[in-house]
Formats: sequence, structure tokens, C-alpha cells
Amino acid sequence: MQTFTKFLYEFLSQFVGGILEMFKGIGTGFIQIFNINAYKDIIEKYKGDLSMPEWLLVGLSIFMTVMVVGMAALIILFLIRKYVKFRKKSINQEELLDEVASLNNQVVTLMKQKDEIMAMKVSQLGLKPGESPVEETAHEEEKEEDVGGQGIRFAKLNEIDEEYKNYKVKDYGNNFSLVEFCDSFRNFSAGKLKLYYSEEMIRLFVSAMSSTKLVILQGISGTGKTSLAYAWGKFLKNDSCVASVQPSWRDRTEIFGYFNEFTKKFNETEVLRELYRANYTNDIYTIILDEMNIARVEYYFAEMLSILEMPNEDEWIIELVPSHWKSDPVRLNHGKLKVPANLWYIGTINNDDSTFIVTDKVYDRAMPIDINEKGKVFKAKDIEPMDVNYTYLKGLFTSAMTKNQLSQQILDKVEEMDNYVIQHFRIAFGNRIVAHMRKFVPVYVDCGGTEVSGVDYFMAKKVLRKFEQLNVAYIRDEIDPFVEFLNKTFGRGAMKECIEYMLRLKKLT
Repeated sequence: MQTFTKFLYEFLSQFVGGILEMFKGIGTGFIQIFNINAYKDIIEKYKGDLSMPEWLLVGLSIFMTVMVVGMAALIILFLIRKYVKFRKKSINQEELLDEVASLNNQVVTLMKQKDEIMAMKVSQLGLKPGESPVEETAHEEEKEEDVGGQGIRFAKLNEIDEEYKNYKVKDYGNNFSLVEFCDSFRNFSAGKLKLYYSEEMIRLFVSAMSSTKLVILQGISGTGKTSLAYAWGKFLKNDSCVASVQPSWRDRTEIFGYFNEFTKKFNETEVLRELYRANYTNDIYTIILDEMNIARVEYYFAEMLSILEMPNEDEWIIELVPSHWKSDPVRLNHGKLKVPANLWYIGTINNDDSTFIVTDKVYDRAMPIDINEKGKVFKAKDIEPMDVNYTYLKGLFTSAMTKNQLSQQILDKVEEMDNYVIQHFRIAFGNRIVAHMRKFVPVYVDCGGTEVSGVDYFMAKKVLRKFEQLNVAYIRDEIDPFVEFLNKTFGRGAMKECIEYMLRLKKLT
């Protein structure tokens, strides 16, 4: 033990001594640079031997040396000021966003307080909240219609019940393939709406919808993210419901609404109406979460993310109210509403200073699609909007997943890629992502793509995206070997999306 102690002392002394010498060397260098007396001694030593032209060169040398030192000092000062200014700007932006969110919260609070005050005032007049004195007589006549004396708290949902009272689910007799479906959607968007998208973009969009209920369209502003979701609704003869996300959104009430204890009514949102309506039909419904990351997605959409994670669609249930009224809507079961499987959520994202970063929790459960280029104009076929049964489209997805299962060769290569990424980048992708890929790629193939291209796009957007969390400077030397690994494993140039993404990362260093 004594020998080891001596060894450890000498070993650490060598290491610590090296660090001290390094800082000592830096300090010694600064002292030598600014040692004025040393400069004087050198001049004294040579001043008797210098001619007049040489004295001019001496003066020029001293001037140039002072200039170099001065410029170095100015550059350091400039960098410090830039950093301080940048930090101040970032802090100001964060403070401004917090202030905007705070003001929005105050507006919501004030609106609720106004409802409460109005409810108290009208109750003093012997009326129910939301009722005017002129309506009092009419209210007395309608009182018998209020079931159980509790009134009606879901007025808009009850209207939907009345609208679909005699509705029967329609069978549209669909007989198209996924390739034909994608082609029809693309030509409809171009011909009727003048919205131009590539075949690959439509193929990715439809494949994304087969693999998850949450599709994220991201990219620079003005490339048609919201328009794509809008066109989808028009194509299916069922306009998409647009929910414009606000910075103040903090919880599920922004999506579903809330029960007002004073008015005894439920504040129903358009999203809730769309959810309820979708339960009646076999059509396809879409909710657009426009600029979804202007607030934190994992706050206001957390419950829906958890629900859609459940493999059994019968368990997709949300609780709107804890109690049951006899006047509640028909499809509300003791305050609980089933989330329909024939409804998709399409979120649009702009990545700029005014938005929040979308976390892995959201990305892992969604399928992101990048839209960074405007579509090229082409001559479109004259295609009319289509009536499409959800069950038929789901059947096409299921058939594609059975028919085009990932080959064992591709699965082995994906596993090799997983092991490589773990070893060199310390990032892993779990079973959820692999299961997600088993849905996305087969449908992508059935829409006209190839297996390798589908895997390439999926891995680039779902796995390599995680590299943004790393310090790019530290992984720079690993990028070229990884690109070579992809070319060797999957075939040269086959993993185009992955390689382009890695090369973009390299340019950031």
C-alpha cells in the first residue's frame, strides 16, 4: 500500500505539475510581452551601432509592434462586447416572450372574472347567467325542456346531436390504390387550389398519416405547410379545423374547453366540436395546430400525446366533466368522450426566435416532414374532390404494412446503424421508433417509393435529428466516417437524406 501511495503521489504530481506549468507559461508570456524595461535594455545595447536609416527602421518596428498589440486588445474587447450584446438580446427576447405570455394569461383571467361578475349580477335579477330580462318569459316556457332541472351545458355538441339525429354512415364504394390516391390529391391541389407539391412530398405526407395521428410540417415560412393541410381537407370534402395556437396556451383547456362553474355551461372549442362530430361518421377529419410551437406543445397537448400512444383505440378516452347530466350530449358517456380514430392532427412549425423548441417527447410520437422548397408548377389533371371512407383508407394502410414488410436485410442494416450511432455518438433509438418505421416505410413503398428511400427519410427525420442536441464541434471528426459507413452499408448515395443532413451539420462547425 505504501508503494502505491508513492506511485499515486508521483503520478498525480506529474499531471498537476503539467497543468501548473501550462498556466505558468501563459503568465510568463504576458509578462515578457509587456516588459518595458527589457525593450529599453535592448535599445540601449544597440543604440551606439545603429545608423540613421536603421533608427528609422527601429522606430517603424516599435510602431508596428504597438499596433499589433493594440489591434489584439481591440479584437478581444470587440468580441467581449458582441458576446455581452448577444446575451442581452437573448435575455430581452426571453423576457418579452414571458411578458407576452403573462399578458395573455391576464386576459384569460380577466375574461373569466368578467363571466363570474356577470353571473353574479344576473343571479341578483332572478335570471340564469347569460339570460337577459327580455328572455325571462321565454325561459319560463322552456324550463320544462331542461332535463332534470339542470339545464344544458353542451349547447354546441347538442346541436351536432340534432344535426346527425337521423344520420346513417355512408359507404362511398372506394376502389383506388394508394398510388392513385396520392396522384389524385396532388393533381387536385394543383388544378383546383393552385398549390403545387412534388410527388415525393405527397407520398411522404400520406405515409406519415399511416404511421401516426400527429404529423408535423416544418420549415421556413411561405413554403405551403398550412396550405398542404388545408388542401387535404378540401380534397376529402371535409374542411380542416384550424386551431391557431397562442403563446398563452398552457394546458388541455385550450384544446377541449372548460366548464364554467358560474354560468354552469361548458365553453366548447371548435376542436372539441370536430372531435365530437367525427364520432358520428366514417369520414376523415383533420385538425390543424397552426404554429404549434409558439407555445410549449408538451403542455397543452400532453394528454392527447399520452392517449394516442395507447395501442387499443377503445382506450382513447378524455374526461371533459366529472359528473353526468341528463341533458348531456348523446355520445358523452358520464362526462367522457371517445377520441375518434378517423381524425388526424397536423401541426405546423416555424423555427425562429419567437418559438419554443419541440422536445423529443413530441417528435418521438409524431412524424416530421420538412417543407423547405416551393413546389414547381406543372400541368395538372382535372380531379374533383373525393368522398373517402376512413375504414377503406385504413384498410389500404394495413394491407401495405402486410404486403411490404421491411426485409430482414434492411432490418439488419438498421441495427448496424443503431450500434454505430450508439458507439460513436452516444445516441440510441428505441423500440417505439422501429415500430413506427415498420408502419411508415411499407406504406411509402405502396405509394410509389422504394424501401431504402423510405428508411433513409425516416432515419434522417426521426433519429439523426437528435444530433442537434450534441455539441457539433465535438462530433465533427466523426461525420465523414459515418457518411462512409452509410455508403458502405446501404449502398453509395442510397441514404441521401441522412448524408445531406450530416454534411449540413458539418458546415455549422
